[in-house]
Amino acid sequence: MNERHDEGPHEHDRGLSYDLPVLARRRMIRLMAGASLIPLMGCTTEEKTPASSAPSSSSASSSSSSSAACAEIPEETAGPFPGDGSNGVNVLKESGVVRSDLTKSFGDSAGGTAEGVPLTITLTVVDAASGCGTPKKSAAVYLWHCDREGNYSLYSEGVTDENYLRGVQETDDKGQVTFKSVFPGCYAGRWPHIHFEVYGSLADATSATSITNTSQLAFPKDVCDTVYATDGYDASVRNLSSLSLETDNIFSDGHALQLATMKGSAEEGYTAALTVPV
Repeated sequence: MNERHDEGPHEHDRGLSYDLPVLARRRMIRLMAGASLIPLMGCTTEEKTPASSAPSSSSASSSSSSSAACAEIPEETAGPFPGDGSNGVNVLKESGVVRSDLTKSFGDSAGGTAEGVPLTITLTVVDAASGCGTPKKSAAVYLWHCDREGNYSLYSEGVTDENYLRGVQETDDKGQVTFKSVFPGCYAGRWPHIHFEVYGSLADATSATSITNTSQLAFPKDVCDTVYATDGYDASVRNLSSLSLETDNIFSDGHALQLATMKGSAEEGYTAALTVPV
């Protein structure tokens, strides 16, 4: 099964009946958060005051509001290629899935390597109820995405025997997980993205139980344009030209909380960072 279908309806959302409840929940979150848009977008945890100044009543009020709850990461579909047991194969129960380098297949797979512009992904999982100020230590993140050609290991034709670009990490004291990967391609019908699931613990993740959040990370257009101008991403140039974040059916109702902060270059590789309030 290949998610890059050019004919017929795309299956990335498992069909309209699956996606409507997910999108409805997202819109409800947006509406409920409308009255407090600044803390929702900023997710800041403290207001810095010069040491020589006594806090004023306004700064005290600001400090108090900074500890208020911020918006959770929007809930999204895992798509038809999760590899978590919800649609066929379950890679999470395989020995070796807990790893930081996702570029190679592991275990009994074919042993292939995903090629492309190097990408390091860092997600910082924080407690939304504390205003995003408290890291979620010892949680776990399962992350997966398509390869340079837009194919998903375990599912897409030609890479069903591979399991690269999938892996699990436990969050550290800062709530962070870091994965070494390659920049994903852009396939027909979807803005370039990365899928991830957050679990309460590593044990939950490796037993594929008790998912707390499922979401997606989006990439800025300027970075996509730069990456897709390099060798091997030819199809991505064509696919991206007919898309935008505003028309993508996942990110169209808002992507501010899911747009990665990027650094680097196509020559040296990129880093993508995202804070994930749960």
